Amino acid sequence: MSKELSVLIVEDDDVSAESITRSLRIVAPDIGIIHAEEGKTAIAILEKTHPDKVIKSPFLVLLDLNMPVMNGFEFLEYIRDSKNLQDTVIFILTTSNDDTDRSRAYANNVAGYMVKSEVGPQFAKLTTLLSAYRNAVELNS
Repeated sequence: MSKELSVLIVEDDDVSAESITRSLRIVAPDIGIIHAEEGKTAIAILEKTHPDKVIKSPFLVLLDLNMPVMNGFEFLEYIRDSKNLQDTVIFILTTSNDDTDRSRAYANNVAGYMVKSEVGPQFAKLTTLLSAYRNAVELNS
């Protein structure tokens, strides 16, 4: 039996979040998708303290870096310092093509770093990564 993969999209731009959601649904309609508008909301979801949103395991996070309230780097640092969440699989999906941002993200053990403008029509690469992750989770179950 195939495990359903859940994806937490942490993105403050509703248009980008909807675009990501639509693209994921086209390629993998069985993926559970939850949207958090910024880092603190995402943490509440992951720590199971959010009043409405619940994420099921296995899951991974698609994280934007440039957000209000708690930006992506603050979120990453919190997650990596959390005993219960430190192993969370996180992919960066951002507008920043800055090498400093990329290095800082990888220093926080992200699984991948994708620039939104470069993903565009090649969104299939992202879904291929998600599919590979889901298959790895199934093999380890």
